[in-house]
Amino acid sequence: MSSLHLSDSIVVAAPPEVVYDLVSDVTRTGEWSPQCRECWWLDGGTGAVGDVFGGRQETPGRTWETRSTVEQADRPRSFAWSVNDRKVFWRYDLEPVEGGTRLTESWEFTDAGQQFMAEKHGARAAHEIATRQEAARSGIPATLAAVRAIAEGR
Repeated sequence: MSSLHLSDSIVVAAPPEVVYDLVSDVTRTGEWSPQCRECWWLDGGTGAVGDVFGGRQETPGRTWETRSTVEQADRPRSFAWSVNDRKVFWRYDLEPVEGGTRLTESWEFTDAGQQFMAEKHGARAAHEIATRQEAARSGIPATLAAVRAIAEGR
């Protein structure tokens, strides 16, 4: 088993600091994510490495909550977090470019996450993993487009 990785990028007509402040404010995630409806800081978190936040996800026929930990908070270059005991990693990388910021969103479904799915779902694990991979494949470009619209004031 090996980790599954996906990523995509978009150029946002805003400085990296503005984009970073937007994507690192997890309480706003519901404004751009097609699946995550809301997030909230736990225990007074503010976005520093080690801070923990909860999230509520929704897909047709299913709602669930996650617990995430900030793994990297390097303003204005990168913001990353792991979900449910490092089963999944998400990250934003920001690079200044002509006209603004190249924003890259990445997803990694770790070996531990895939093993968890195998234990939880047995014979249906491959289907469950593929479902999550497809959600990331379609969700990343949708998220990036929505973040760009918000950052550019559209």
